[in-house]
Amino acid sequence: MIGEADADPGNFDPIATFTLAWGEIASNIFDGLVFRTPTLKIQPGLATSWKWTNNTHLVMQLRHNVQFQDGEPFNSSAVVFTFNRLIGPLGQKGPEYANYNAIQKVAALGPYEVEFTLSHPDPTLITKLAGYGGMIVPPKYIEKYGSTYFGTHPIGTGPFKMVKYVKGSEVVLQRFDKYWRGPAKLRQVTFEFTTEDSTRLADLQTGAIDIMQAVPVAQASVVKSNAQLHLLPVSSPTVYELGTDMSVAPTNNPKVRLAIAEAINMRAIIKTVLHGYAQPISTFQGSLSFGNDPNLKPYPYDPTQAKALLQQAGVASGTTITLGYVGSDSTFEQVAQAVAGYLQQVGLQVNLEPYDENTFFNNLIPAGHGKAGDLWEFAWGGWTLDFDNTAVLLYTPKQFWNPTYSNPEVTSLINAERSTLDAQTRLQDFYKLDTILHDQVVGIPLYDVTNLWATDSRVHGFVAPPDDRVWLWPVSVSQ
Repeated sequence: MIGEADADPGNFDPIATFTLAWGEIASNIFDGLVFRTPTLKIQPGLATSWKWTNNTHLVMQLRHNVQFQDGEPFNSSAVVFTFNRLIGPLGQKGPEYANYNAIQKVAALGPYEVEFTLSHPDPTLITKLAGYGGMIVPPKYIEKYGSTYFGTHPIGTGPFKMVKYVKGSEVVLQRFDKYWRGPAKLRQVTFEFTTEDSTRLADLQTGAIDIMQAVPVAQASVVKSNAQLHLLPVSSPTVYELGTDMSVAPTNNPKVRLAIAEAINMRAIIKTVLHGYAQPISTFQGSLSFGNDPNLKPYPYDPTQAKALLQQAGVASGTTITLGYVGSDSTFEQVAQAVAGYLQQVGLQVNLEPYDENTFFNNLIPAGHGKAGDLWEFAWGGWTLDFDNTAVLLYTPKQFWNPTYSNPEVTSLINAERSTLDAQTRLQDFYKLDTILHDQVVGIPLYDVTNLWATDSRVHGFVAPPDDRVWLWPVSVSQ
Protein backbone atom coordinates (compact mmCIF):
# COMPACT_ATOMS: atom_id res chain seq x y z
CA MET A 1 0.00 0.00 0.00
CA ILE A 2 1.17 3.52 -0.73
CA GLY A 3 -0.05 6.55 1.18
CA GLU A 4 0.86 10.16 0.69
CA ALA A 5 1.50 12.70 3.45
CA ASP A 6 2.15 16.40 3.25
CA ALA A 7 5.04 16.58 5.73
CA ASP A 8 8.18 14.73 6.84
CA PRO A 9 8.61 14.67 10.64
CA GLY A 10 12.39 14.66 10.19
CA ASN A 11 13.10 12.72 13.39
CA PHE A 12 11.32 9.60 14.60
CA ASP A 13 12.61 9.56 18.17
CA PRO A 14 9.48 9.89 20.37
CA ILE A 15 11.13 12.48 22.63
CA ALA A 16 12.47 14.65 19.81
CA THR A 17 9.36 15.79 17.99
CA PHE A 18 5.73 16.67 18.55
CA THR A 19 4.08 16.97 15.16
CA LEU A 20 1.05 15.37 13.56
CA ALA A 21 3.36 14.18 10.77
CA TRP A 22 5.21 12.08 13.37
CA GLY A 23 1.99 10.66 14.78
CA GLU A 24 0.73 9.68 11.34
CA ILE A 25 3.68 7.37 10.71
CA ALA A 26 5.30 6.52 14.03
CA SER A 27 2.05 5.34 15.64
CA ASN A 28 2.57 2.23 13.50
CA ILE A 29 6.19 1.74 14.58
CA PHE A 30 5.80 2.22 18.33
CA ASP A 31 3.32 1.20 21.01
CA GLY A 32 2.39 3.03 24.17
CA LEU A 33 1.40 1.52 27.48
CA VAL A 34 -2.10 2.68 26.59
CA PHE A 35 -3.74 2.49 23.15
CA ARG A 36 -6.11 5.12 21.79
CA THR A 37 -8.16 3.84 18.88
CA PRO A 38 -8.84 5.83 15.69
CA THR A 39 -12.27 6.54 17.21
CA LEU A 40 -10.52 8.01 20.28
CA LYS A 41 -11.36 5.20 22.73
CA ILE A 42 -8.79 4.36 25.43
CA GLN A 43 -7.82 0.68 25.62
CA PRO A 44 -4.98 -1.39 27.10
CA GLY A 45 -1.77 -1.34 25.06
CA LEU A 46 1.57 -2.59 26.36
CA ALA A 47 -0.04 -2.31 29.79
CA THR A 48 -2.90 -4.75 30.32
CA SER A 49 -4.35 -2.86 33.27
CA TRP A 50 -3.62 0.06 35.61
CA LYS A 51 -4.73 1.43 38.94
CA TRP A 52 -4.28 4.73 40.76
CA THR A 53 -3.32 3.84 44.33
CA ASN A 54 -3.60 7.53 45.20
CA ASN A 55 -3.50 10.85 43.29
CA THR A 56 0.22 10.60 42.59
CA HIS A 57 0.91 6.87 42.26
CA LEU A 58 -0.07 4.74 39.29
CA VAL A 59 0.66 1.00 39.10
CA MET A 60 0.53 -0.71 35.70
CA GLN A 61 0.59 -4.40 34.81
CA LEU A 62 2.58 -5.06 31.62
CA ARG A 63 1.89 -7.37 28.74
CA HIS A 64 3.92 -10.58 28.50
CA ASN A 65 5.46 -12.11 25.36
CA VAL A 66 6.10 -8.83 23.54
CA GLN A 67 9.32 -8.02 21.73
CA PHE A 68 10.84 -5.10 19.92
CA GLN A 69 11.36 -5.35 16.18
CA ASP A 70 15.04 -6.29 16.66
CA GLY A 71 14.15 -9.17 18.99
CA GLU A 72 14.85 -7.33 22.27
CA PRO A 73 12.27 -8.30 24.90
CA PHE A 74 9.76 -5.82 26.25
CA ASN A 75 9.51 -5.70 30.04
CA SER A 76 9.54 -3.30 32.97
CA SER A 77 13.19 -2.41 32.30
CA ALA A 78 12.18 -0.99 28.90
CA VAL A 79 9.48 1.12 30.52
CA VAL A 80 11.85 2.48 33.18
CA PHE A 81 14.47 3.25 30.51
CA THR A 82 11.90 5.01 28.30
CA PHE A 83 10.73 7.37 31.00
CA ASN A 84 14.14 7.98 32.55
CA ARG A 85 15.21 9.07 29.09
CA LEU A 86 12.09 11.22 28.59
CA ILE A 87 12.32 13.10 31.88
CA GLY A 88 16.14 13.14 31.99
CA PRO A 89 18.62 15.66 30.53
CA LEU A 90 18.14 14.53 26.92
CA GLY A 91 14.35 14.61 27.08
CA GLN A 92 14.31 17.96 28.81
CA LYS A 93 15.89 19.53 25.72
CA GLY A 94 12.96 18.47 23.52
CA PRO A 95 9.34 19.56 23.06
CA GLU A 96 7.85 16.50 24.80
CA TYR A 97 9.18 17.02 28.31
CA ALA A 98 6.55 19.54 29.45
CA ASN A 99 3.83 16.98 28.76
CA TYR A 100 5.36 14.44 31.14
CA ASN A 101 7.20 16.53 33.74
CA ALA A 102 4.76 15.50 36.48
CA ILE A 103 6.51 12.11 36.42
CA GLN A 104 9.04 12.07 39.23
CA LYS A 105 10.20 8.51 38.73
CA VAL A 106 9.18 5.14 37.28
CA ALA A 107 10.19 2.03 39.18
CA ALA A 108 9.98 -1.66 38.33
CA LEU A 109 7.96 -3.62 40.90
CA GLY A 110 8.68 -6.80 39.00
CA PRO A 111 9.51 -7.95 35.46
CA TYR A 112 6.03 -6.97 34.28
CA GLU A 113 4.86 -4.39 36.77
CA VAL A 114 5.81 -0.72 37.10
CA GLU A 115 4.87 2.17 39.36
CA PHE A 116 4.73 5.82 38.28
CA THR A 117 5.37 8.33 41.06
CA LEU A 118 4.24 11.86 40.24
CA SER A 119 5.35 15.12 41.82
CA HIS A 120 1.77 16.33 41.48
CA PRO A 121 -1.47 14.89 40.09
CA ASP A 122 -1.71 14.73 36.31
CA PRO A 123 -5.33 14.16 35.24
CA THR A 124 -4.36 13.57 31.61
CA LEU A 125 -1.49 11.12 32.17
CA ILE A 126 -3.35 8.04 30.90
CA THR A 127 -4.07 9.69 27.56
CA LYS A 128 -0.47 10.92 27.33
CA LEU A 129 0.79 7.37 27.79
CA ALA A 130 -1.06 6.51 24.57
CA GLY A 131 1.23 8.45 22.27
CA TYR A 132 4.11 10.69 21.29
CA GLY A 133 6.73 10.97 24.07
CA GLY A 134 5.17 8.07 25.98
CA MET A 135 5.90 5.53 23.25
CA ILE A 136 8.13 2.72 24.57
CA VAL A 137 11.66 2.47 23.16
CA PRO A 138 14.31 -0.32 23.23
CA PRO A 139 17.07 0.20 25.83
CA LYS A 140 19.78 -2.03 24.37
CA TYR A 141 19.29 -0.78 20.81
CA ILE A 142 19.59 2.86 21.84
CA GLU A 143 22.53 2.19 24.14
CA LYS A 144 24.30 0.45 21.24
CA TYR A 145 23.56 2.91 18.41
CA GLY A 146 22.83 6.21 20.17
CA SER A 147 19.94 8.64 19.97
CA THR A 148 21.01 10.33 16.73
CA TYR A 149 20.97 7.05 14.83
CA PHE A 150 17.74 6.02 16.54
CA GLY A 151 16.06 9.19 15.26
CA THR A 152 16.34 7.99 11.66
CA HIS A 153 16.41 4.21 12.30
CA PRO A 154 13.66 3.75 14.90
CA ILE A 155 12.75 0.45 16.54
CA GLY A 156 9.56 -0.13 18.47
CA THR A 157 7.11 -2.89 19.37
CA GLY A 158 4.52 -1.79 16.78
CA PRO A 159 3.05 -3.67 13.81
CA PHE A 160 5.49 -2.19 11.26
CA LYS A 161 9.25 -1.75 11.19
CA MET A 162 10.91 1.08 9.30
CA VAL A 163 13.19 -0.39 6.62
CA LYS A 164 13.88 2.75 4.59
CA TYR A 165 13.85 6.47 5.21
CA VAL A 166 14.81 9.03 2.58
CA LYS A 167 14.56 12.45 4.18
CA GLY A 168 12.00 14.61 2.45
CA SER A 169 11.02 11.80 0.10
CA GLU A 170 9.63 8.61 1.64
CA VAL A 171 9.39 6.13 4.50
CA VAL A 172 8.99 2.42 3.88
CA LEU A 173 7.50 0.25 6.61
CA GLN A 174 7.55 -3.53 6.57
CA ARG A 175 5.22 -5.84 8.48
CA PHE A 176 6.59 -7.09 11.81
CA ASP A 177 5.40 -10.67 11.83
CA LYS A 178 5.96 -11.17 15.58
CA TYR A 179 3.73 -8.28 16.56
CA TRP A 180 1.87 -9.12 19.77
CA ARG A 181 -1.57 -8.47 18.29
CA GLY A 182 -0.73 -10.72 15.35
CA PRO A 183 0.69 -9.78 11.94
CA ALA A 184 -0.83 -6.83 10.09
CA LYS A 185 -2.73 -7.54 6.89
CA LEU A 186 -0.45 -5.34 4.79
CA ARG A 187 3.02 -6.64 3.97
CA GLN A 188 4.53 -3.24 3.24
CA VAL A 189 3.53 0.40 3.47
CA THR A 190 5.19 3.35 1.75
CA PHE A 191 4.61 6.91 2.91
CA GLU A 192 5.54 9.40 0.23
CA PHE A 193 6.09 13.02 1.24
CA THR A 194 4.49 15.25 -1.35
CA THR A 195 3.89 18.85 -0.42
CA GLU A 196 1.99 19.79 -3.56
CA ASP A 197 -1.74 19.20 -3.05
CA SER A 198 -2.42 18.88 -6.78
CA THR A 199 0.27 16.20 -7.14
CA ARG A 200 -1.14 14.16 -4.25
CA LEU A 201 -4.62 14.34 -5.71
CA ALA A 202 -3.41 13.37 -9.18
CA ASP A 203 -1.57 10.39 -7.68
CA LEU A 204 -4.77 9.26 -5.96
CA GLN A 205 -6.83 9.66 -9.11
CA THR A 206 -4.38 7.60 -11.18
CA GLY A 207 -4.04 4.84 -8.59
CA ALA A 208 -0.40 5.66 -7.83
CA ILE A 209 -1.35 5.91 -4.15
CA ASP A 210 -4.09 4.30 -2.06
CA ILE A 211 -4.59 6.80 0.77
CA MET A 212 -4.28 10.57 0.71
CA GLN A 213 -3.93 12.80 3.73
CA ALA A 214 -5.07 16.43 3.78
CA VAL A 215 -7.31 16.62 0.74
CA PRO A 216 -7.51 20.32 -0.13
CA VAL A 217 -11.01 21.58 0.61
CA ALA A 218 -11.24 23.05 -2.87
CA GLN A 219 -10.74 19.56 -4.32
CA ALA A 220 -13.17 17.70 -2.07
CA SER A 221 -15.86 17.78 -4.77
CA VAL A 222 -13.43 16.24 -7.27
CA VAL A 223 -12.89 13.26 -4.95
CA LYS A 224 -16.61 12.92 -4.22
CA SER A 225 -17.44 12.84 -7.91
CA ASN A 226 -15.01 9.97 -8.63
CA ALA A 227 -16.70 6.58 -8.18
CA GLN A 228 -13.34 4.90 -7.56
CA LEU A 229 -12.54 7.15 -4.59
CA HIS A 230 -13.95 7.72 -1.12
CA LEU A 231 -13.83 11.08 0.66
CA LEU A 232 -13.62 10.64 4.43
CA PRO A 233 -14.35 13.85 6.39
CA VAL A 234 -13.83 13.57 10.14
CA SER A 235 -14.25 16.01 13.02
CA SER A 236 -10.87 17.02 14.35
CA PRO A 237 -9.26 18.47 17.47
CA THR A 238 -6.97 20.47 15.17
CA VAL A 239 -7.42 24.20 15.42
CA TYR A 240 -5.78 27.11 13.62
CA GLU A 241 -4.88 30.55 14.88
CA LEU A 242 -2.73 33.50 13.98
CA GLY A 243 0.05 33.40 16.54
CA THR A 244 1.08 36.78 17.94
CA ASP A 245 4.29 37.78 19.68
CA MET A 246 3.32 40.02 22.57
CA SER A 247 6.93 41.06 23.15
CA VAL A 248 7.15 43.24 20.03
CA ALA A 249 5.15 46.10 18.54
CA PRO A 250 2.53 46.48 17.28
CA THR A 251 1.09 43.13 18.45
CA ASN A 252 2.26 43.75 22.02
CA ASN A 253 -0.78 46.05 22.34
CA PRO A 254 -4.01 44.15 23.19
CA LYS A 255 -6.04 46.76 21.29
CA VAL A 256 -4.11 45.91 18.13
CA ARG A 257 -4.67 42.20 18.64
CA LEU A 258 -8.39 42.74 19.19
CA ALA A 259 -8.53 44.97 16.11
CA ILE A 260 -6.96 42.22 14.02
CA ALA A 261 -9.42 39.65 15.40
CA GLU A 262 -12.45 41.87 14.70
CA ALA A 263 -11.23 42.83 11.24
CA ILE A 264 -11.40 39.23 9.98
CA ASN A 265 -14.69 37.84 8.72
CA MET A 266 -13.97 34.27 9.74
CA ARG A 267 -17.39 32.91 8.84
CA ALA A 268 -17.01 34.21 5.29
CA ILE A 269 -13.55 32.62 5.01
CA ILE A 270 -14.94 29.29 6.22
CA LYS A 271 -17.73 29.46 3.67
CA THR A 272 -15.75 30.63 0.64
CA VAL A 273 -12.18 29.41 1.19
CA LEU A 274 -12.73 26.31 3.35
CA HIS A 275 -15.97 25.29 1.62
CA GLY A 276 -17.66 24.80 4.98
CA TYR A 277 -15.14 22.23 6.27
CA ALA A 278 -14.38 24.15 9.49
CA GLN A 279 -16.02 25.84 12.48
CA PRO A 280 -15.12 29.20 14.08
CA ILE A 281 -13.51 29.06 17.54
CA SER A 282 -13.35 31.46 20.49
CA THR A 283 -10.03 30.27 21.95
CA PHE A 284 -7.30 27.98 20.66
CA GLN A 285 -9.33 24.79 21.12
CA GLY A 286 -12.24 23.06 19.47
CA SER A 287 -15.40 21.36 20.70
CA LEU A 288 -13.62 18.01 21.24
CA SER A 289 -11.38 19.58 23.88
CA PHE A 290 -12.23 19.15 27.56
CA GLY A 291 -12.02 22.70 28.85
CA ASN A 292 -13.62 24.46 25.91
CA ASP A 293 -16.25 26.91 27.17
CA PRO A 294 -19.24 26.64 24.77
CA ASN A 295 -20.66 29.91 26.10
CA LEU A 296 -17.63 31.92 24.98
CA LYS A 297 -18.30 33.34 21.53
CA PRO A 298 -15.82 33.98 18.69
CA TYR A 299 -14.79 37.60 18.18
CA PRO A 300 -17.39 39.47 16.11
CA TYR A 301 -16.62 40.74 12.64
CA ASP A 302 -16.58 44.51 13.23
CA PRO A 303 -14.26 46.44 10.88
CA THR A 304 -15.52 49.80 12.17
CA GLN A 305 -14.53 48.89 15.72
CA ALA A 306 -11.23 47.47 14.40
CA LYS A 307 -10.33 50.81 12.78
CA ALA A 308 -11.18 52.66 15.99
CA LEU A 309 -9.02 50.32 18.08
CA LEU A 310 -6.04 50.76 15.76
CA GLN A 311 -6.44 54.53 15.97
CA GLN A 312 -6.61 54.37 19.77
CA ALA A 313 -3.41 52.25 19.77
CA GLY A 314 -1.61 54.86 17.67
CA VAL A 315 -1.19 52.58 14.66
CA ALA A 316 -1.11 54.71 11.52
CA SER A 317 -3.14 53.72 8.48
CA GLY A 318 -0.86 51.97 6.01
CA THR A 319 1.32 50.33 8.71
CA THR A 320 2.88 47.13 7.37
CA ILE A 321 2.88 43.87 9.34
CA THR A 322 4.18 40.43 8.34
CA LEU A 323 2.22 37.18 8.33
CA GLY A 324 4.37 34.04 8.19
CA TYR A 325 2.99 30.69 7.06
CA VAL A 326 4.02 27.30 5.70
CA GLY A 327 4.55 27.75 1.98
CA SER A 328 3.47 24.20 1.11
CA ASP A 329 0.09 24.63 2.82
CA SER A 330 -1.99 25.75 -0.15
CA THR A 331 -5.23 25.88 1.83
CA PHE A 332 -3.85 28.13 4.54
CA GLU A 333 -2.17 30.25 1.88
CA GLN A 334 -5.65 31.08 0.62
CA VAL A 335 -6.78 31.79 4.19
CA ALA A 336 -3.76 34.08 4.66
CA GLN A 337 -4.57 35.95 1.46
CA ALA A 338 -8.16 36.46 2.63
CA VAL A 339 -6.94 37.65 6.05
CA ALA A 340 -4.57 40.10 4.36
CA GLY A 341 -7.50 41.49 2.36
CA TYR A 342 -9.62 42.04 5.47
CA LEU A 343 -6.74 43.69 7.36
CA GLN A 344 -6.06 45.98 4.41
CA GLN A 345 -9.65 47.22 4.68
CA VAL A 346 -8.94 48.52 8.21
CA GLY A 347 -5.61 50.13 7.29
CA LEU A 348 -3.01 47.38 7.82
CA GLN A 349 -0.80 46.31 4.92
CA VAL A 350 0.16 42.64 5.21
CA ASN A 351 3.37 41.18 3.86
CA LEU A 352 2.84 37.42 3.35
CA GLU A 353 6.00 35.37 4.01
CA PRO A 354 6.02 31.64 3.11
CA TYR A 355 8.50 29.37 4.89
CA ASP A 356 9.70 25.76 4.88
CA GLU A 357 7.66 23.81 7.46
CA ASN A 358 10.54 22.40 9.51
CA THR A 359 12.33 25.75 9.67
CA PHE A 360 9.12 27.56 10.53
CA PHE A 361 7.97 25.35 13.41
CA ASN A 362 11.32 24.19 14.78
CA ASN A 363 13.36 27.39 14.44
CA LEU A 364 11.41 30.57 13.75
CA ILE A 365 8.41 30.28 16.09
CA PRO A 366 10.51 28.98 19.04
CA ALA A 367 12.94 31.88 18.55
CA GLY A 368 10.21 34.42 19.34
CA HIS A 369 10.66 38.19 19.06
CA GLY A 370 8.87 38.36 15.73
CA LYS A 371 11.15 35.92 13.89
CA ALA A 372 8.12 34.12 12.42
CA GLY A 373 6.33 37.41 11.71
CA ASP A 374 4.03 39.80 13.53
CA LEU A 375 1.40 37.14 12.90
CA TRP A 376 1.98 33.53 11.95
CA GLU A 377 0.12 30.40 11.03
CA PHE A 378 -0.14 28.02 13.95
CA ALA A 379 -2.05 24.75 14.06
CA TRP A 380 -2.47 22.59 17.13
CA GLY A 381 -3.77 19.05 17.30
CA GLY A 382 -4.84 19.01 20.94
CA TRP A 383 -4.10 15.28 20.87
CA THR A 384 -4.94 14.65 24.54
CA LEU A 385 -8.44 16.07 23.92
CA ASP A 386 -7.87 18.09 27.09
CA PHE A 387 -6.99 21.78 27.18
CA ASP A 388 -4.20 21.07 29.67
CA ASN A 389 -1.95 19.94 26.81
CA THR A 390 -2.40 23.21 24.94
CA ALA A 391 -2.35 25.41 28.01
CA VAL A 392 0.89 24.09 29.46
CA LEU A 393 2.85 24.09 26.23
CA LEU A 394 1.61 27.41 24.88
CA TYR A 395 0.80 29.61 27.87
CA THR A 396 3.28 28.75 30.63
CA PRO A 397 6.64 30.57 30.45
CA LYS A 398 9.65 29.50 28.41
CA GLN A 399 8.06 26.60 26.55
CA PHE A 400 9.33 25.43 23.16
CA TRP A 401 6.63 27.28 21.18
CA ASN A 402 6.15 30.00 23.78
CA PRO A 403 9.44 31.81 24.25
CA THR A 404 7.97 35.13 25.42
CA TYR A 405 4.40 35.01 26.85
CA SER A 406 4.01 34.97 30.62
CA ASN A 407 1.02 35.74 32.84
CA PRO A 408 1.10 34.77 36.56
CA GLU A 409 -2.70 34.47 36.70
CA VAL A 410 -2.71 32.11 33.72
CA THR A 411 0.11 30.04 35.21
CA SER A 412 -1.74 29.85 38.53
CA LEU A 413 -4.92 28.54 36.87
CA ILE A 414 -2.96 25.94 34.93
CA ASN A 415 -1.21 24.80 38.10
CA ALA A 416 -4.58 24.60 39.86
CA GLU A 417 -6.25 22.42 37.21
CA ARG A 418 -3.21 20.15 37.21
CA SER A 419 -3.35 19.68 40.98
CA THR A 420 -6.58 17.70 41.05
CA LEU A 421 -8.23 14.75 39.33
CA ASP A 422 -11.70 16.22 39.94
CA ALA A 423 -13.14 16.90 36.49
CA GLN A 424 -15.64 19.58 37.53
CA THR A 425 -13.04 21.59 39.43
CA ARG A 426 -10.71 21.42 36.46
CA LEU A 427 -13.47 22.50 34.10
CA GLN A 428 -14.16 25.64 36.13
CA ASP A 429 -10.44 26.49 36.13
CA PHE A 430 -10.39 26.04 32.37
CA TYR A 431 -13.39 28.31 31.89
CA LYS A 432 -11.61 31.05 33.86
CA LEU A 433 -8.51 30.49 31.74
CA ASP A 434 -10.57 30.63 28.54
CA THR A 435 -11.97 34.01 29.58
CA ILE A 436 -8.53 35.48 30.26
CA LEU A 437 -7.09 34.25 26.98
CA HIS A 438 -10.13 35.57 25.13
CA ASP A 439 -10.10 38.97 26.87
CA GLN A 440 -6.37 39.45 26.32
CA VAL A 441 -6.55 38.11 22.73
CA VAL A 442 -3.61 35.76 23.29
CA GLY A 443 -3.43 34.72 19.66
CA ILE A 444 -6.11 35.26 17.03
CA PRO A 445 -8.37 32.14 17.03
CA LEU A 446 -9.45 31.19 13.52
CA TYR A 447 -11.13 27.80 13.06
CA ASP A 448 -11.45 24.14 14.01
CA VAL A 449 -10.87 22.04 10.90
CA THR A 450 -12.68 19.06 9.50
CA ASN A 451 -9.96 16.66 8.39
CA LEU A 452 -10.37 15.35 4.87
CA TRP A 453 -8.90 11.97 3.97
CA ALA A 454 -9.43 10.07 0.75
CA THR A 455 -8.89 6.44 -0.21
CA ASP A 456 -9.10 4.28 -3.27
CA SER A 457 -12.10 1.93 -3.11
CA ARG A 458 -9.67 -1.00 -2.94
CA VAL A 459 -8.71 0.04 0.61
CA HIS A 460 -10.56 -1.78 3.41
CA GLY A 461 -10.52 -1.30 7.18
CA PHE A 462 -9.12 2.23 7.16
CA VAL A 463 -10.67 4.61 9.69
CA ALA A 464 -10.01 8.30 9.15
CA PRO A 465 -8.39 9.44 12.41
CA PRO A 466 -9.56 12.71 13.99
CA ASP A 467 -6.08 13.18 15.49
CA ASP A 468 -4.10 12.22 12.32
CA ARG A 469 -2.66 9.16 14.06
CA VAL A 470 -3.16 6.63 11.30
CA TRP A 471 -3.62 3.02 12.46
CA LEU A 472 -2.71 0.60 9.67
CA TRP A 473 -2.71 -2.74 11.49
CA PRO A 474 -6.28 -3.72 10.40
CA VAL A 475 -6.05 -2.19 6.89
CA SER A 476 -5.98 -4.24 3.70
CA VAL A 477 -5.94 -3.48 -0.03
CA SER A 478 -7.73 -5.70 -2.53
CA GLN A 479 -6.24 -6.42 -5.94
